[in-house]
Amino acid sequence: MLSVEEARASVMDRIERLEPYRVDLLDSLGCVLAADIVSDIAVSPFDNSAMDGYAVRAADTSGATDAAPVVLRVVDHIAAGRVSSVLVGEGEAARIMTGAPVPAGADSIVMVEHTVSLDNAGSTGGTVAIGCPAVAGDHVRLAGEDVRVGETVLRAGEVVNAASVGLMAALGCAQVDVYRRPRVAIVSTGDELVGITDAPGPGQIRNSNSYSLAAQVLAAGGEPHMLGVARDNEADTRALLSRAPEFDIMVTTGGVSMGDFDVVKDVLEQIGVLDFWKVAMRPGAPQTYGTVGGTPFFGLPGNPTSTMVGFELFVRPAIRKMRGFGELDRPRVSARLAEDVKKKSDRRYFLRGVISRVAGVADADVDAPSVAPAYEARLSGRQSSAMLTAMHRANCLISLPEGLSEVAAGTIVTCIRLDEEEGTP
Repeated sequence: MLSVEEARASVMDRIERLEPYRVDLLDSLGCVLAADIVSDIAVSPFDNSAMDGYAVRAADTSGATDAAPVVLRVVDHIAAGRVSSVLVGEGEAARIMTGAPVPAGADSIVMVEHTVSLDNAGSTGGTVAIGCPAVAGDHVRLAGEDVRVGETVLRAGEVVNAASVGLMAALGCAQVDVYRRPRVAIVSTGDELVGITDAPGPGQIRNSNSYSLAAQVLAAGGEPHMLGVARDNEADTRALLSRAPEFDIMVTTGGVSMGDFDVVKDVLEQIGVLDFWKVAMRPGAPQTYGTVGGTPFFGLPGNPTSTMVGFELFVRPAIRKMRGFGELDRPRVSARLAEDVKKKSDRRYFLRGVISRVAGVADADVDAPSVAPAYEARLSGRQSSAMLTAMHRANCLISLPEGLSEVAAGTIVTCIRLDEEEGTP
């Protein structure tokens, strides 16, 4: 059996980033940019007011106080979206709204809170009392202050977030180039499977794995395509597995162990290339990987928890690499184990657990085991690979290394955070 690290390296060495394609701006959210975004305009394109108030010449307000305000004549009333044709001269001011272009002659804005309206000051021809001195540049947003013409605003490889969308909209980018989301084919195997709305008969179970996998694919940013159930015979299995080249990834669940009716491995060897089919891990040692017509193929075990854990360790990072992400691993956190655990010494365990912060303990150096870590981890329920309840309750996978048959409470262990995205600090 391969180690987890060997199996992962074998997978990731063969996964290639997908080709870029152009999408509408909103559809780029969460995707990785495939090309730099260079601005052909300045943002803002003109000097504008950061406040509601009065555009003035700072020199005209020198010495102004609440007790002895400076009185200026109002020569214009400028709303956002309107360019004033009036020159603000000595002793003059222009009423101005937030975002409106600063009129010629003015070099600062006095907030309306520091003014008192006199003689209909809101309209041209009135006067206004200025109760504080202005400094040139006060509350003026300069042209190009945010973005300069020719500036590279976003770079290829960046992940598009809401602020990115807003920034690209300001630059007039209605469509952008991003790396494509992989199309992932999902195939369940087994004569015992029925649809989720069907009443299971004797010896039958509902096909829940296809849905948990589809949800994991969606969460990883892929497009799931459920192809149905391959029955436990070579002809049916070959018919569905042969469709792999229609997709970017194929994932199957079940049929990869050593039972008399587990035919996925045999079919894969007949129509594709088998790279490995066992990994020294629990749950889910029968993890199969290969290619069919060049399409990466993941044969996951049939037990529900084994399927989901295998996806997290091998398929999820493959999807992210195809999408152009640099960060492929969920955050790892050091925690103190809250209970004794027995295990087989020849394989890595990934126990479903709940990690929580210890009250009053600061974050510690994970390389200093003598320092109490800030987290504690405990099992989230019974660890049977056939049961999903512990996986449902879990917010982490507690990783216990090979070479140990007993892990005592208090041992510092590594936890994979299932509740945090890759790249989370």
